[in-house]
Amino acid sequence: MRTCLAVTPVGPLLGLFLALPVCPGPPTRVALAQVTASSESPPPEAPAAGSLGAGDHTRTLAVDGRERSYLVHVPETPDPEKRWPVVLALHGAAMDGPMMVWFSGLNRTSDAAGFVAVYPSGTGVGPFRTWNAGGFRGRMNENRPDDVAFIRALLDDLAGVLAVDERRIYACGMSNGGMMCYRLAAELSDRIAAIAPVAGTIAIRESRPTRPVPVIHFHGTKDDIVPFDTRKGRQPPFMTLKGVEESVRTWVALDGCDEVPETETLASKEEGLEVTRTTWRGGRDGAEVVLVTVEEGGHTWPGQKPPVGFIGKSAENVSANELIWEFFEKHPRP
Repeated sequence: MRTCLAVTPVGPLLGLFLALPVCPGPPTRVALAQVTASSESPPPEAPAAGSLGAGDHTRTLAVDGRERSYLVHVPETPDPEKRWPVVLALHGAAMDGPMMVWFSGLNRTSDAAGFVAVYPSGTGVGPFRTWNAGGFRGRMNENRPDDVAFIRALLDDLAGVLAVDERRIYACGMSNGGMMCYRLAAELSDRIAAIAPVAGTIAIRESRPTRPVPVIHFHGTKDDIVPFDTRKGRQPPFMTLKGVEESVRTWVALDGCDEVPETETLASKEEGLEVTRTTWRGGRDGAEVVLVTVEEGGHTWPGQKPPVGFIGKSAENVSANELIWEFFEKHPRP
């Protein structure tokens, strides 16, 4: 039976509060995997031959005493021996995995490019979920789960039912999900090959990856929810965040990239919103850091129409999904 979730806005936290019906579609398989997660657990020695066929699947697992869930979209393939690249798509605050399917439109790129799209859900009530990406203050920081351990457990679980290419596991995310991408790059760099935060900046105090992690970051200059420049824009009262420039420069330094970047125009004002791409090359192990700036853009996912007006404008003349996958393809884990 297909289920539609009617979501009522409750005010701007960090992600999107959508007043639209979300119909993620029926999963073709539901499985329960009881997993005891540890941040020290090693990756699987050999990914198992897949038992998940083409289509949409829901899986649940227990991590640190909590039941967690994620959706998996597997494209059609004529190759039964295919090792699948995986893209984790992390939702914003007050969203969940099924809402991210609809919001990002990533399944279309998954089908066209041939990678598996995975949509985990954070913790919270109903579809109103968040990630422990760091930065929360006061009561918002109480009893936060270890979401890095959850993602590690998820990847172990997925490798048990799908032939995963362990060198090509990536993470993208919106807002609070983008912040979680930065945390995964810092604390799960043994599994995550590259990241693509959209409208989300660094929220943790320190980043100490074990290897260089390529980064492509998307941000609108008129984002009023996660400001481009936190020194000028307002921050959420319950979070401490870095600005876009500080976030990007942090990873330029961590990856050992050249200090002087190259900038190109991806779309002009005549085509809609002006979009530029600034690239810091020359990092260790071929790492790059890229900033895609949307002039006058809001708290939006480039290439997707904004579902509500208060989040601002989106660059519908540039596809974040296509740029993300183009970047990910260049950067498997060494």
